[in-house]
Amino acid sequence: MSGIAAAVAPGSTEASYFARAERKEALSFALLAVPGLVVIGLLLIVPVGWLFVLSFIGKDGGVSLENYARLAQPVYVITFVTTFQIAGIVTVGSILLGYPVAYLLSQLSPRAAAICMIFVILPFWTSVLVRTYAWLVLLQRRGLINSWLVGLGIINEPIPLVNNFIGTTIGMLHVLLPFMILPLYSNMKTIDTDYLKAASSCGASPMRAFWDVFFPLSRPGLFAGTVLVFILSLGFYLTPALLGGGRVSMWSMQIATNVSTYSNWGAASALGVLLLVVTIAILAALNKVFRVDKLYGGR
Repeated sequence: MSGIAAAVAPGSTEASYFARAERKEALSFALLAVPGLVVIGLLLIVPVGWLFVLSFIGKDGGVSLENYARLAQPVYVITFVTTFQIAGIVTVGSILLGYPVAYLLSQLSPRAAAICMIFVILPFWTSVLVRTYAWLVLLQRRGLINSWLVGLGIINEPIPLVNNFIGTTIGMLHVLLPFMILPLYSNMKTIDTDYLKAASSCGASPMRAFWDVFFPLSRPGLFAGTVLVFILSLGFYLTPALLGGGRVSMWSMQIATNVSTYSNWGAASALGVLLLVVTIAILAALNKVFRVDKLYGGR
């Protein structure tokens, strides 16, 4: 009996040693995460929580649902619909323009891709304000684009491209397009080309191999780009304010108006909370559509 105990003891000691080492490592990682979690808590959770509390405070200082009831007014309904229309169009436009660019970059040599990538990230070297004013100059009634169109005989007289839906969409699409290209390119570079070769060896055409093999593997990048562009579109303020000329009302502009003009923090908070809830719901729906968790080994 003592011999059996002696034989088991070394193994038990070794198992307990590794168990303690794993617990120690887990504790170390947890301690390293504490500063980050504290920062997230102070800069995100606390402000959002306070925003939620303010949304239930009425003008008289008491608890009330009047701020949420006000959101049913036509001006807010129209603004809500307009915001999601523009965000959806900008997101779809970014996919249609960004996916081919990212695919082309992923097929180039590393040197050529690095050179072309400069033109993708070049807009980040200038501020959004400068880029928006540049579009204001290009799109105005006597701007470069209208002058070209009239000069080529495509149109007889200048068409309104600013202070409307069109100019706002063009400006936002230009600003947000890199946020679609970069995650797509990063994901596409990790796709093994041997999969496409294997599909071709099985008789699949290049187009069939792309849609059945390459495109499904690029869904994580497509999901990341879609989320980035869509969320940023929902909260965009500067570009719609300048190119929309006050005629295109976005959700963020209504929040700013309630704070700066009316000092109504309760209504502004209710607008922010509603936007946050709807955004989270849409993100959950996008996750279901792209099924990214499946691609990363989820169950």
